[in-house]
Amino acid sequence: MIWKTRRQTLDLSQGGIVMGILNATPDSFSDGGKYSLIHQALGRAMEMAEEGAQIIDIGGESTRPGARAIDVAEEIERTVPIIRALRDESDILISIDTSKAAVAEAAIDAGADIVNDVTGMRDAKMVRLCSDAGAGVCVMHMQGEPRTMQQNPCYDERGGVVSAINAFFAERLVSLEASGMNPDFICLDPGIGFGKSYEHNLELLRSLGDLQKTRPILLGVSRKSVIGKLTGEEDPLRRDRATAIMTALAFKRGISIHRVHDVKGAVEAIRIAQSL
Repeated sequence: MIWKTRRQTLDLSQGGIVMGILNATPDSFSDGGKYSLIHQALGRAMEMAEEGAQIIDIGGESTRPGARAIDVAEEIERTVPIIRALRDESDILISIDTSKAAVAEAAIDAGADIVNDVTGMRDAKMVRLCSDAGAGVCVMHMQGEPRTMQQNPCYDERGGVVSAINAFFAERLVSLEASGMNPDFICLDPGIGFGKSYEHNLELLRSLGDLQKTRPILLGVSRKSVIGKLTGEEDPLRRDRATAIMTALAFKRGISIHRVHDVKGAVEAIRIAQSL
């Protein structure tokens, strides 16, 4: 299977792809404020590239439960200078983590190749922008919105969360293709922790092999609360070892793209899983 982006077509049959997380935010759940300055962000991005990341995912607005919303200007100010600086230094693929079309447009103009939209590409302006630019897109499932998504999420007991997400994926693929988007540019994200309870997240992680097979799946479970509850580790910064284990298991279940904080650990986990 392939995934097309603005400057590169990724052949996912050759192994797992690691997307390194770069949060240019003061309030992200595990590393808020660490990479808010351009030189800090650029240094971390280049470090992740050296460790084996093929994509750097840059976000300027926290989507943790209860996080405050920010306006377009502030999000652009946080992300676009970092994208420009990274594009000047490297040809690595760059993803912008945003749900705002104006931010995505500014990021693409600065050199971004992929738009990672936690709201599932529901904005018609975003769809047109990405289609016209030839940007790769990540379409994520989320029940509700970040400020309220963890307030009693629920799914139909007859089908459960896996059935609901597969139905969402099917609807999004039909809708986006009808809007003129080439499906080769789409990857799908089940949205671990986005409008799901602990039990929902576990059901999803147990059933990764049951997710649709027509487009590649991106998994973003790095340092999240489900790992904390599984391991008893309250500090998100100490969940990288468990994340690497989850990455290896997910790779063996057909997950192609792994969005992580600890790139080196994920690359090693995939290499071992692939070898065995």
